Amino acid sequence: MTLRLATRKSPLALVQARYVQQRLMLMGLESELVLVDTTGDRDADVELATIAGQGVFTVEIQRSLLHGEADVAVHSAKDLPSTTPEGLALVSVLERLDSADVLVGRSLAGLGPGATVATGSPRRRALLLERRPDLQVVALRGNMAKRFAAAGQNGVDAIVAARAALVRLGEEGLEAERLDPTWFVPQVGQGALALEARADDDVTREALLALNDESALREVLAERAFLSELGAGCSIPAGANAVTHGETLTLRGVMIAPDGTQSVRAELTSGDPLQLGADLARLLRDDMGGRALLGWDA
Repeated sequence: MTLRLATRKSPLALVQARYVQQRLMLMGLESELVLVDTTGDRDADVELATIAGQGVFTVEIQRSLLHGEADVAVHSAKDLPSTTPEGLALVSVLERLDSADVLVGRSLAGLGPGATVATGSPRRRALLLERRPDLQVVALRGNMAKRFAAAGQNGVDAIVAARAALVRLGEEGLEAERLDPTWFVPQVGQGALALEARADDDVTREALLALNDESALREVLAERAFLSELGAGCSIPAGANAVTHGETLTLRGVMIAPDGTQSVRAELTSGDPLQLGADLARLLRDDMGGRALLGWDA
């Protein structure tokens, strides 16, 4: 059979989809790409903070599966909303790359007082300001090439990106500093590729299971359970990062005020990824004051 792989059209998305094609080819399976326009790509001038958490990079791709126009959706796991649409199933997560963020342009110590850093992520903005409240943090959108090029141009000293994006695009040389995920907690799902299929398509699901990395899947499930329990998509400054230790997972999470002035952090360990994610979210949100610092109790 020939599997139809639905993907965004961005250069990074195409690199990721072609990697999945290569993996399928090694299994003796043919595939073809179905290129999909997404709301997030079309509305490139809209600040990501205003549309984050709405599945703007995934809804149209998921719809192509539900309408029978494709068999597999190839996603950056970090773009997925915390709940899977009815009729679809998250089948596989491929082996995960480094989930950390990096600075491109200059290191944190190399940024002078009042330096300008560009990012479209509320989480990245808040974490930068927590460590360096003197920084000027400005919005940034566009594909990865455009973002990389922004560093050193028009007054922007550095940009923040996922290290996995640099690796997949062969641009590791642009990395000025890897930001330690123990304090610069990554976005849920960062560094992972997720494959969805129709829930009733047993043949495709069976094929995709051969690509699944069980540790990566459990990590992503724990992080997504954290986001789902928060109930706020990825539009708030929050992050979670799971690490596998044998049969257990350690999940580290953060909720942080948009201006970086207050934050709550914790980590928990468990063998149940779904329970672990939900427990950590409740701990930060309800027991450690996460609601208040985000203004949810106002």
